[in-house]
Amino acid sequence: MQNIVEFHIIGRLCRIDAAKKVTHISVATNYNCRKGETWKSDPQRHRITLFGGLRARFEKVTIGDLVRITGRIGPVKYKVEGITQYSVDLIADGFATLVKAKPKTVEDDMQD
Repeated sequence: MQNIVEFHIIGRLCRIDAAKKVTHISVATNYNCRKGETWKSDPQRHRITLFGGLRARFEKVTIGDLVRITGRIGPVKYKVEGITQYSVDLIADGFATLVKAKPKTVEDDMQD
């Protein structure tokens, strides 16, 4: 039996940082939680790493697009000032654009 650790995120693309061999993206999600008698939104950002051909497919997306990202979770170990730190990386295996962001108009800019 194979053991796996994977993730599925549906959210709005809010940042793209492309380097030579890797691209990091940030996807914003929000969860609604109840605080007493009222519901509050709890927005969160998730940093996801892309490699290879998946990076080329990301050239067609824009900030604000609603995307679905799937992938695996990988452990990361690094040193900061001689102290070993541990973290996890969200590594994308696939993605789909669910809804393209509405292009901004001059009227939209004037309302901001």
